[in-house]
Amino acid sequence: MASAMRREYLLERRQEVSEDTDKLWESLTLAQKFAASSLAQFGYKLSFIRDLHDTHVAVLSCNDNIAVISKGGEINTHPKIKIRL
Repeated sequence: MASAMRREYLLERRQEVSEDTDKLWESLTLAQKFAASSLAQFGYKLSFIRDLHDTHVAVLSCNDNIAVISKGGEINTHPKIKIRL
């Protein structure tokens, strides 16, 4: 029962990306901004920021491709991340 309630809470909390892109960019570290700018040249767009356990991972998408950028600016174009639709 508790796990079902927790899942429901997480689903309710998850929203469509409605934040202004500028606000998302403001939340990035300087290293993430440089890395995201590099990926933008290939068509990637900042989708959201996952800040779980102080990881602060930026998630970008381009068509069906996903890339993540760590807090330190490291780019991973083949992350082991599942995106809920």
